[in-house]
Amino acid sequence: MSLDAETVRRIAALARIRVKDEEVTRLQGELNHILAWIEQLSEVETEGVEPLPGAMRMKLKMREDVVTDGDLHDAILANAPDRADNAMGSFFAVPKVVE
Repeated sequence: MSLDAETVRRIAALARIRVKDEEVTRLQGELNHILAWIEQLSEVETEGVEPLPGAMRMKLKMREDVVTDGDLHDAILANAPDRADNAMGSFFAVPKVVE
């Protein structure tokens, strides 16, 4: 299968990609190369080849779904240029932005 310049423009329009006229020839060559590679792959004999195990067949490790704060409060606040402390804890201090 080979794409002409008009088909490349149509593909670009469908993908909502702006393509300049001087880029059409380059893209035409690249897309034709991709299609040739796909045609080459379709020629590979796959009869009797077992598919590789994919994510659908894998049993995922499960963990308990617990909400935590990450226990990194002090490490996170160590990056703060300024911090405020009160009875509820320590927080990032930011300049007042509303007068």
